[in-house]
Amino acid sequence: MNDELQHLRNLGKTSAQWLHAVGIHNLSDLKRLGAADAYRAVKARGFRASKVLLYAIEGALLDVHWNDVPAERKEALNKQVEGLLAPRKV
Repeated sequence: MNDELQHLRNLGKTSAQWLHAVGIHNLSDLKRLGAADAYRAVKARGFRASKVLLYAIEGALLDVHWNDVPAERKEALNKQVEGLLAPRKV
């Protein structure tokens, strides 16, 4: 099987399977959703993904190793995700 996601930097078999499970099947899907929303979808599905997946997705979008995603960008992603995952007050 030719899996476009597995050909992206930082993404392997497991991360690609998680992304497929939430409806992300290619780079276009990933770009449309963005790293924070893609990570949120994976976490909402119950997968035990660490923050490294968040950085790996961002790195895949930027075509850089996840460790080379700038610290400021990682911090911004963390804030985005925390806001997305926080319980909503009614």
